[in-house]
Amino acid sequence: MASGFRRGNRKRAPKLEARGILESVEREGPFKEWLGMPDLYRYHLVVDGQAYSYQTEDTELPVAVGDRVVFRYKETKAGNWVDRNSLGVAIDPSSYPQG
Repeated sequence: MASGFRRGNRKRAPKLEARGILESVEREGPFKEWLGMPDLYRYHLVVDGQAYSYQTEDTELPVAVGDRVVFRYKETKAGNWVDRNSLGVAIDPSSYPQG
C-alpha cells in the first residue's frame, strides 16, 4: 500500500494518543454481541479527568487505578474509545536504575 492510501474520498483520522493517571475504572458486562462470540466487557475509564470507553474480552485490565497509563484512542459521537490492545502502563525511563 502506498502512503496516503485512502478509502473512497475519506482520509482516515490519525490515531490519537493519551497518557496520564488512571483515576477510576467501572466495568459493565458481560455482553454477547452475537451468538458464538465471546463475552465482552465494557470499561469506563477516567484518565486525568477525561472519560474513555474500552471494550475487551478480558475480565481484568492490565492496569490499576493510580497507574500512569498510555493508550491510543479515537473520538466518536459516542465518546472516546480506546483502541483494542493499546492500553498499558506508561514506562518512565527516568525510573530505571542507572548502571
